[in-house]
Amino acid sequence: MESSKSIASTDFFKRIKLFSFLKTDLYGEDQFCFTNFAVRNIIYMHKAGFVNIVGKPNAGKSTLLNQLMGEKLAIVTQKAQTTRHRIFGIYNEEDLQIVFSDTPGVLDAKYGLQEKMMDFVKDSLQDADVFLFIVDVTDKAEPSGFLIDKLNKIPVPVLLLLNKVDQTNQEGLEKLVEEWHNRIPKAEILPISALNAFNTDIILPKLRSLLPESPPYYDKEQYTDKPERFFVNEAIREKILLNYEKEIPYSVEVVTEQFKEKEGIIFIDSIIYVERDTQKGIIIGHKGEAIKKVGTEARLDLERFFSKKIHLNLFVKVKKDWRKNDRDLKNFGYR
Repeated sequence: MESSKSIASTDFFKRIKLFSFLKTDLYGEDQFCFTNFAVRNIIYMHKAGFVNIVGKPNAGKSTLLNQLMGEKLAIVTQKAQTTRHRIFGIYNEEDLQIVFSDTPGVLDAKYGLQEKMMDFVKDSLQDADVFLFIVDVTDKAEPSGFLIDKLNKIPVPVLLLLNKVDQTNQEGLEKLVEEWHNRIPKAEILPISALNAFNTDIILPKLRSLLPESPPYYDKEQYTDKPERFFVNEAIREKILLNYEKEIPYSVEVVTEQFKEKEGIIFIDSIIYVERDTQKGIIIGHKGEAIKKVGTEARLDLERFFSKKIHLNLFVKVKKDWRKNDRDLKNFGYR
């Protein structure tokens, strides 16, 4: 593959050089000049596009994004509705850019926050060049009729990824392949395990073949659309999801008020918002032990993420019923 790439590149630059000599001979000018033809070839040798990852809650969307990016961009837990926002992961090669979009899981919205999460999903169904539709093979519930209907109607390629295949057998897998082929006939079906990186190595070459020729949409040094504070908020929220049970994790929002670097240390002040005074007490814990544990675990993750020493201060405040309040949701970034 590498040799054919270099041959193609050599031939291409020979063609550019030939056009340059033609210009020199024609006008008698001693200069190197690209023609419109050559410029068009430069632009369209590059492929780029948007690949949106969709599926039900806990199907493995964020795990797959992290696997494909080679870096942890999206938080991952066993709890449903871990992902609340739409997150772009920008994968770059010299001649390729894939803008992955991780989305919240499809659900029946019961309150304002979930409605905003579903808005992110609906947006993602309108702007993709390719869809990665992830299905959890262990999920025995009824599949999402909403997603199936949308993916059948949208004139865009669909790679249907049967995830967690390490938790099924060959007979069960073959049955699922047939069922999903009947539901979405145009989809190409691939069995994978995002967590164990089984078959995930074939996804990028598949996407390369499906994406259009295009210049990059983002700077090649950029790997996400989110600012640093977003990842701080998510790291803290992930530790809350992992350390608390019942309704507490779902009642929490995190806002970083200070993110300042000084002498190689990043100083961070973040506020954990809850909906009830009783929840505030649970988050803090006996003698502050619970919130101290969250802070320590989040700090260690953030030090790995930013490759710098972190000084993290956490505060807890009550914002009553924020999940149902449109103004609060807007202020928290759920637009």
